[in-house]
Amino acid sequence: MLIALAFLLILSGFFSLSETSMMAINRYRLRHLAKQGHRGAHLTIKLLDKTDRLLGVILLGNNLLNTASATLVAILVATFFEHDDFALLIGTVAVTFAILVFSEITPKVIAATYPERIALASSYILTPLLTVFYPIVWFVNLFVSGLLRIFGLKPQQGGIEQKISTEELKTLVLEGGHFIQHKHQSMLLNLFDIETITVDDIIVPRNQIEAIDLGADDDVIHSQLLTCHHTRLPVYRERMDNIIGIVHVRKVMNQMQNGKITAETLEKVMRDPYFIPSGTPLFSQLQLFQENQKRIGLVVDEYGELMGLVTLEDILEEIIGEFTTHAPTQTSTFLKQDDGSILVEGSTLLRELNRKLDLQFPLNGPKTLNGLILEYLQEIPESGIGLNIAGHPMEIIQIKNRVVKTVKIFPELVQTKHRSME
Repeated sequence: MLIALAFLLILSGFFSLSETSMMAINRYRLRHLAKQGHRGAHLTIKLLDKTDRLLGVILLGNNLLNTASATLVAILVATFFEHDDFALLIGTVAVTFAILVFSEITPKVIAATYPERIALASSYILTPLLTVFYPIVWFVNLFVSGLLRIFGLKPQQGGIEQKISTEELKTLVLEGGHFIQHKHQSMLLNLFDIETITVDDIIVPRNQIEAIDLGADDDVIHSQLLTCHHTRLPVYRERMDNIIGIVHVRKVMNQMQNGKITAETLEKVMRDPYFIPSGTPLFSQLQLFQENQKRIGLVVDEYGELMGLVTLEDILEEIIGEFTTHAPTQTSTFLKQDDGSILVEGSTLLRELNRKLDLQFPLNGPKTLNGLILEYLQEIPESGIGLNIAGHPMEIIQIKNRVVKTVKIFPELVQTKHRSME
């Protein structure tokens, strides 16, 4: 009888192993194995597609074996101790302890540690068992379904199908740091972020746009083309809001063999401008650039006023990081001082500050440092004013034309505070 009891406990442990491993197995890893033709993975997916039936056959076997073990102990006590109450109490405690250790806790800990290995192996046994005991499982599940309807619950079939949010995907990428190179990890996270970023977040402001005025003298236009920092330049007439085309400098250079470039020459080789509404999501704009075969777009607000421009390279840099050398008119200057502070232009984008200086400025409001300061103070400040925004101490150095031109930020002071708090 003791051998029979041990056998019952082992079988019960198998069902506990199967239950825990089936519920703990990585569903995406399971799909991967199934696509590679792993038979155990296919069987496991079929079992998990009908979770009620799977749990029905597992719990049927588990409870039947545990009940049989308890009954067998009661028979042993009645046979050898003639219904002694103390012996019956000891037998009950002993069988409970044996079930907990050998049929429940130990198997479940093992299954939680190696869910894939155990679940795939168990599927070969559970599949025929489910076929044999299906009538019983179906009968039991009739009562289960009835109870669920009473409580207004409707279990979903196909438990293998699980949806995962963007934030959960980010967590998976971060947790997979041991398997994904840091650079690749950064690119994947940036891909998730561009779903929530708009062109306004990476725009080159209109006052930093390098453009050609067709109303200027031919000598000025010729000189500007020879010294420009970009391969594509907007062309406007009289004022920046009146942009009439985009010229490719390389094509213009080919015309220089015939003499100086004039406004008429530019008008012949320029292309129509491509305009982008403010607030366009970055990922959508990347697709639009591809569909329209464009590399540069002019961002306009709801009134048609020019806000700035966005290039294909700007969007790619949001994904893979900087890979080009920007022109002096387009890049924000970061000048580190002897005291550890950094001089920054007020027109610098907050995203660029956060990325390059490892700061934490809020991105759900103004896009530039100047805009953030004006929103914080709610007035035009004066030079020499010190302030602290989002835990970053700074000092306004220069104001020009009612705009914050230069700001001194003290990032090392922030890091020192963090270290002292730790």
